[in-house]
Amino acid sequence: MKNLTDNLALIAITLWVGGLWAIGYLAAPVLFASLGDKMLAGMLAGKMFTWIAYIGMACGVYLLIHRLGVFGGAALKQGFFWAALVMLLLAAAGHFGIQPIMEGLKEQAFPKSVMESMFRDRFARWHGISSIVYLFESLLGLVLVLAPRRG
Repeated sequence: MKNLTDNLALIAITLWVGGLWAIGYLAAPVLFASLGDKMLAGMLAGKMFTWIAYIGMACGVYLLIHRLGVFGGAALKQGFFWAALVMLLLAAAGHFGIQPIMEGLKEQAFPKSVMESMFRDRFARWHGISSIVYLFESLLGLVLVLAPRRG
């Protein structure tokens, strides 16, 4: 029978990985396709990405602590542990490293849209890097979702 901490781990996986997939591959594309104002779409998508980064970091910390608590040092030999750790690091790198650079470029471009400014190429490059980081984080989420469950 599962205990509360195991159930919270399943909820954390569901919230984090489901949120990554829903925001990155459903909500954000729909915003850009549906809204005529790309700056507004970007602002709304950015807010959602901020929320899922914080959710991911909180869930990642919980999952690592839970895994260590359940398996002890043996957790360090499990793909689940390393996938969760790398996902946590990618979420932090994206939020605290890449996003501030992109925000800085937007601020420098203001009052123009960054895509209508001389910062367009740099922004596009950083956006591409951000997308690749997000893709890796999303794909690693499959390890968490498909990992064998104990008892």
